[in-house]
Amino acid sequence: MTESVPSQSLTPTPRLINNTVSRRFGVITTALGLLLFVLGAVPQLFGLDNSIAIGFVQIGVFTLGLLLICIGGSFALNSLWPRHWRSIPADIGLRVAWSGWVMSAVAAMADIIGLGTRPLATSYIFYGFWQARGVMLGEILIFIGFFMMIPFQKEFPPEYVEEQSTAEEDSQADRGISISIEEE
Repeated sequence: MTESVPSQSLTPTPRLINNTVSRRFGVITTALGLLLFVLGAVPQLFGLDNSIAIGFVQIGVFTLGLLLICIGGSFALNSLWPRHWRSIPADIGLRVAWSGWVMSAVAAMADIIGLGTRPLATSYIFYGFWQARGVMLGEILIFIGFFMMIPFQKEFPPEYVEEQSTAEEDSQADRGISISIEEE
């Protein structure tokens, strides 16, 4: 009688896409972006308000915060959809959200890039009424876009739904090994 030895195949088992990492990255990035946005918009909360007017650094910090919110929100909301499948409103929502960020960034940096009411060479950077309204309109577009990306349907087409796998299968797939026991 021969003993059968477990053989290790070099071909990895098919790996199911695990969206947990993408969700965590999205939530952490969004939280960091919110912290930066609040730091730039309301520095008094952190005891950092040293000037009367809103300056370039403040505008840059809250624009960077909005950027991180958009990146994190996109990752987190994309991870809610099954692999390789999103609805048309979700695709449009992604574009609306990023268009909102572009609108906010351009409105916030209007005086810096030469589109504002005051030229950069003649005066200090001015963040006024119209810049604030442009940033708020961009934030509203970001919200609408993210709302459109939420999967409201409860059932997806069966070819896109991932099967649940056990922890043992996940660890084997992570190592890239397939163990099969052959009996003779």
